[in-house]
Amino acid sequence: MSVRVLPDFLVNQIAAGEVVERPASVVKELVENALDAGADQIVIDVVDGGRTSISVIDNGSGMSREDLSRAIMRHATSKLPDDDLQHITYMGFRGEALPSIASVSDMTIDTCNGLDNNGWHIKCSTGDVRPSDWQSGTRVRVQNLFANTPARLKFLRGDRAEMMSVLDTVKRLAMARGDVGFTLNNKWRFPKNQEIIERIVAVMGDDVIDQMLSVDASSGSANMRLHGFVSKPTLRRASSVDQYLFVNGRPVKDKVLVGALRAAYMDVMHAREFPLCALYLDLAPDAVDVNVSPAKTEVHFLEPNHVRSFIIKSIRDTLAKTMNENAGQNVATPQNNAHSAQTMHFNIPMVGVCHVADKPSFVKNVFDKKSSENNTPFEIDVISQGDVSNDLPLGRVLGQIANKYILAQAGENLVIVDQHAAHERITYEQLRRHAIKGQPLLTPIVVNLRTEDVMAIMAIVGELHDSGLHVDAFGDDAIAIFEKPADWDMDWAAVLHDIADEVRDNGHSSGLNEKLHLKLANYACHHSVRAGQKLDYAQMDALLRDIENTTRGGQCNHGRPVYKFIPLSDIDGWFERS
Repeated sequence: MSVRVLPDFLVNQIAAGEVVERPASVVKELVENALDAGADQIVIDVVDGGRTSISVIDNGSGMSREDLSRAIMRHATSKLPDDDLQHITYMGFRGEALPSIASVSDMTIDTCNGLDNNGWHIKCSTGDVRPSDWQSGTRVRVQNLFANTPARLKFLRGDRAEMMSVLDTVKRLAMARGDVGFTLNNKWRFPKNQEIIERIVAVMGDDVIDQMLSVDASSGSANMRLHGFVSKPTLRRASSVDQYLFVNGRPVKDKVLVGALRAAYMDVMHAREFPLCALYLDLAPDAVDVNVSPAKTEVHFLEPNHVRSFIIKSIRDTLAKTMNENAGQNVATPQNNAHSAQTMHFNIPMVGVCHVADKPSFVKNVFDKKSSENNTPFEIDVISQGDVSNDLPLGRVLGQIANKYILAQAGENLVIVDQHAAHERITYEQLRRHAIKGQPLLTPIVVNLRTEDVMAIMAIVGELHDSGLHVDAFGDDAIAIFEKPADWDMDWAAVLHDIADEVRDNGHSSGLNEKLHLKLANYACHHSVRAGQKLDYAQMDALLRDIENTTRGGQCNHGRPVYKFIPLSDIDGWFERS
C-alpha cells in the first residue's frame, strides 16, 4: 500500500477529534478566542445542549477581511507574534480550533474591526467572504455539530448532560476572568468587573458566604504567587466540582495542583470529602509549559515539586490561622511561639481508657488531682463580669454541658467548645511534631522492583525522608530501606509499589504521608478526652488555653468544628430583649 497525503478535510476532522470532544469544547475554544480578542462582554447561546446550535458573541477587536479568511486555515493564529512557545500569554495559540470546528459543523462568522466601512461574513464550509452589516466585535455560529461525523454524534450524551458540561465550562472561564461579563442562554449572568468573592458565591452557591479563607502568598526565589480563596474545613463537597484552579489565568485540571490541594487538607478533612477553592497560581511563562495537549487544560511545570510544596505550605498556613467570625469581629490566636512543645499546657488523661504507659514520652500528664466539686451533668462555675476578658479568644469557662461541651464567655459572645474535638486536635498536633522518629535497621529491607519503579522512588527520596523512610537504590531493580518510621510494621513492598505508581501518574506521592496521618489521627482520636467525660474547672480552662495556641485549632482531624460563637445579642433577640 502506497503512502499518500491525507486531504485537508480529513486532516481537519482528525484534528477536531482532539480539540472538539463535545459542545462544551466548542464553547471553550470560542470564548477563549473572544478573551484573546480583548472582549469584556461575552454572550453565549446554546440550543439542545449544543448539538443544534452554539452562538458566541463578543465585543472584542474583530477582524479584517484578510484575517477572517486566514482564521479558518489550520495553524493560522495571531497569538504568537514572536514565534516563541516559551512565553505564551494568550489563552489560545495553536491555530487549530476554528478549522477543527468548521470541519465537523456548519459554521459562520460575522465580524467587524471598526476600521473597515462594513463588517464581514464568512461561510466556513466554502470559505466565501462577503460584506455584512455586522457593526463591532465578532459572532461565531456553530450549527448541526457533528452532523457530518455521525460516529462522533452518537457518543454525545443527552441534551441536559451536555448543557451542564457547557455551564461548567462557562463557570470556569468566568472564574478565570472576573473583569469580563458572561451571559449564558440569558439565564446565567456574571457581571463585568465582579469582585472575585462575589463571583465565587455566584458560581458555587450561597452556602460559601463567610466560609471562604483568603490566600495570598509569594515565593520570591521562584517568582511565584498563589492567591484566591479556599474553604474552611467545615465546608466541603462530595466531589471536586467546586475546585477551580488557574495557572497564569488559564483554567486547568492539573495533577500537581489537585494533589497539593488534597495534601494541604489531609489532616482537617476526610479523604472522601473535597474542599472548595478558587486558586490562581502566577509564575513566569517559561516556568510552565501550556503546550501539552490540544485542549490546553493540562500543563507541565519546570519544577513541579517546588510548586507543589509552595502550594501546600501556602494553604496550610492559611488554615492554621485560627480565626473566629464573631459578629463581624475577628479574634485571632497567637501565631509565633504557639507551636512549640513548651507552650502546650497539658494532655488531659482519658480516664479509664488511656494509661500512662500507652502515651509517647512527650505527652504530659499533669492532672493527677481529682476534682473535689460535685460531678453533675451540667455544672456552672459562677464568675464575675470582671473575669470575662477580651484578651482570651475563647474566653473564661462558665461550665460543662452534658459532660460533652465546655461553655465559656468571651466578651459579648457565648462560646461552646466540643471537648473531644478540641483535645483530639491538640493531641494530633503534638504527635505530628514529635512522633515521626526514624528507626535505623540493622539489616536493610530490600524490595525488588521494576527498573522504572526504582527510578520513580528515587525521584522523591526527599519526600520519603521527611516521612521517616530512608531509602536508596540497590542496583537497578531494587530499593533498600535503611530506616523506617518507628513502630511501623507494614508491607513495605506493597507500599513502595503504590508509591511508584502514584509518582508515575502524578509526579509525586502523598501515600506515605496519608498513611502516617491516619495512624496519628486514629491515635489522637482514641487517646483524647471523650464526650461524656467529666472535667473540672482547671481542666476545662487548660483545654481552652491550649486549643487557642494550637495549629488549625478550629477543626478536629476530620474537619468538624471545635467551637462555635453565639453573640449575646442573638440570645437577647431570642428573648425579645431590645
